[in-house]
This record gives sequence, C-alpha cells and structure tokens, in this order.
Amino acid sequence: MARCEVCNNEYDKVMEVTRDGRRHIFDSFECAIHALAPHCQHCGCRIIGHGVESNDRMFCCASCARMSGVHEVRA
Repeated sequence: MARCEVCNNEYDKVMEVTRDGRRHIFDSFECAIHALAPHCQHCGCRIIGHGVESNDRMFCCASCARMSGVHEVRA
C-alpha cells in the first residue's frame, strides 16, 4: 500500500508519475492534476489538455492567449 502525496489516502492501486526526474504517487487522476497540471496564465484554470504555450507562458486555450496579448494563435 502506498500513500497519495496530495490527499494522503493509502491505496493499493496508486499510480506513479515521473516528471523532471521526480517520482510522484497519486491515488487518482484528480490528485495528479491538482499537483502537476499547469495553470492558465489568463484565467487560472488547470490545463488538462494540450493548451497553448507562448514565451514560456501556458494558456488553456487560444482565446485566453489572445486576451493576454498573444496574437499568433488561432482557435
């Protein structure tokens, strides 16, 4: 049994995610998203899909990127 690093739940079916050489243990995708998904630089939501990246800034969609002054994107 391992323990989720977000909710501290002890669970026998945890998932292990390695990111930037660091090992993370989660009991659900929800906890993994909470810990690892980037925030949109415009609206603040968690970016679960591909998102849009420009000049080291992440956005959840082209609309948020445009509203933040990134005009070379399209929906």
